[in-house]
Amino acid sequence: MTKKCIISAVVMFVMVWALSFVVHGVLLNADYSVTQGMRPPAEAQIRIGWLIFAQAIFGVAFAWVYMQGKGDRPWLAQGIRYGIAVAALAVIPTYLIYHVVTPIELSVAVKQIVYDTIRVVLMGVVLAWINR
Repeated sequence: MTKKCIISAVVMFVMVWALSFVVHGVLLNADYSVTQGMRPPAEAQIRIGWLIFAQAIFGVAFAWVYMQGKGDRPWLAQGIRYGIAVAALAVIPTYLIYHVVTPIELSVAVKQIVYDTIRVVLMGVVLAWINR
């Protein structure tokens, strides 16, 4: 990994952590609090290490995959395309599957898809800007 890739991975980890908190800890908190079968915050907090580990893996992988396919094209469009591709590959299928196998209502899954797609597109733009 190059120095730029390491910096990118660290920034992506910070972004995924912060933006996921906004999406899931703030914007979707009311939806989660009334969903039967969701862990209460105190119980989830016990497992926070796994969440940090998962976000770190996502941040590193997000940066690394981008670096592998980065082209000599306009950075903004490249970042938006990358974010949309990640949403199509990971965000949208994940939440639709969660809707099927967990007690997440479709309306909540749609919110998760919309918010997390915005999150990964923003991350893609920042990542493309760092590596322009």
